[in-house]
Amino acid sequence: MNILPRDKQVEIVAALTEGCSIRAVERLTGVHRDTIMRLGARIGMGCFALHDVMMRNLHVARIEMDETWSFIAKKQRHLKKTDPADFGDVYTFMALAGSAKAIIAYRVGKRDGATTRLFVTDLRSRVLGAPEISADAWMAYPGAVEEAFGIDCQFGTIEKHYAVDQAVEAARRYSPAHVVSVTTHEVVGFPQKISTSDLSP
Repeated sequence: MNILPRDKQVEIVAALTEGCSIRAVERLTGVHRDTIMRLGARIGMGCFALHDVMMRNLHVARIEMDETWSFIAKKQRHLKKTDPADFGDVYTFMALAGSAKAIIAYRVGKRDGATTRLFVTDLRSRVLGAPEISADAWMAYPGAVEEAFGIDCQFGTIEKHYAVDQAVEAARRYSPAHVVSVTTHEVVGFPQKISTSDLSP
């Protein structure tokens, strides 16, 4: 069994973390794409284990929750009835420390109630105390946060209003629109206020 030299492994991982595609890394390094994917999967599992151990018993004053869109195999509108259940649109849920921007918890899955509850429950297991939490207006957040945190948090939603005539689905939006206003809604906790000073457009 051939083992890649360590400097070649570092070169591959550096290219992947810079956003290069698998085929681009293959061209740059001369290493077959199957080997690159196996290395990426192994590094990813190591990062998963390290993150799981380190992100525990955290005191975080403010947490921001959000999701990023992607897809597996094909976009949602191209799915067929015979396709596997995990194909199509998929979201990465992330909870970030408000000031440090460290990722406290994350979960990849469909944008549904079940994934949201698992994500927020995992977040609760990692943080201590009663943090201030903000999220977008995704309807599954309030119930999931109340179930996981109870009254031991100050949770509110922040809804951004964009300068577009019609809402564009995430799968077709390649650059963010201009934010014209922000509306906050308190859901759980006291005082009845969620800070927005650190929001970026």
